[in-house]
Amino acid sequence: MQRILITGATGQIGSELTLALREKYGTDRVVAAGHRRETDRELAETGPLLSFDIRDGAAIRDAVREYRIDTIYHLASLLSTVAEKNPQLAWAINIDGLRNVLEVAKETGCRVFFPSSIGAFGPETPSVNTPQITIQRPKTLYGITKVAGELLCDYYHRRYGVDTRGLRFPGLISHRTPPGGGTTDYAVEIYYAALQHGSYECFLHANTRLDMMYMPDALDAAVALMEADGAKLRHRNAYNVTAMSFAPDDIAAEIRKMIPAFHMRYAVDPLRQSIAESWPRNMDDSAARSDWGWRPRYDLPAMTRDMLEQLRVKLNAPQEGGHGAE
Repeated sequence: MQRILITGATGQIGSELTLALREKYGTDRVVAAGHRRETDRELAETGPLLSFDIRDGAAIRDAVREYRIDTIYHLASLLSTVAEKNPQLAWAINIDGLRNVLEVAKETGCRVFFPSSIGAFGPETPSVNTPQITIQRPKTLYGITKVAGELLCDYYHRRYGVDTRGLRFPGLISHRTPPGGGTTDYAVEIYYAALQHGSYECFLHANTRLDMMYMPDALDAAVALMEADGAKLRHRNAYNVTAMSFAPDDIAAEIRKMIPAFHMRYAVDPLRQSIAESWPRNMDDSAARSDWGWRPRYDLPAMTRDMLEQLRVKLNAPQEGGHGAE
């Protein structure tokens, strides 16, 4: 049975993946690790929770040996907007941290999951039905680290036999964890604002269409890939996966079906708009579907219903409608 270490466990993906894997494999077999241990009581109460810097290779090695880890979900990363503001730190965490994990995996025989992103593409990439194999010339430091990470995982697999696997995630939407500095954060913020204020000021243009996925589908995809037969994985690192594609106006219209008074304003952030315009509108994920049976469960209407239901409970908001206009 697997014994799992999750780096970046207090982040957007990690906090939910940790709980899902503990339910699946047992609380004592899933070790969470992050740099904000004191901020996530639920992770601490449901299983082992460590705190270390991903740039410290010795700390990773010690955790793997102490808990007899055989699988690492490596999620520690700085996201797109934050990375642009501090590129040196982003390189140190996103690349040096990954290299540390891969070195430990090479020494100990661990399998490694690495999440790439639509950020690994650039403006020269076909934006519609983006192929699995295509040009990748990202214009952000975040995107550069994702491409480098994909290649580094490929290298450790070919050169050292490390069982590395990965996904190119679209924008991810979650009701559990607040936004963490990503270009697609508006798609999370808008639901909070709809319930709390009845309106939202969006930092992207109304028609900026991007690939998106609800967190339950993202968790399913990661686990399914790690459980797949490795002999059937043609691409292994960085499979395209997607679930839906929409623009800010689309999500606002869907919210208004449940909160009719909701309205949207626009104050475009040039940095995040330029990043969004360099990313795919929708990816071709046929390779993931054929190689290991990938299928999303949520579309925009289903996600919107669930997000609003979950956040009403979390925020103690009215069950019908939102707060109203500001």
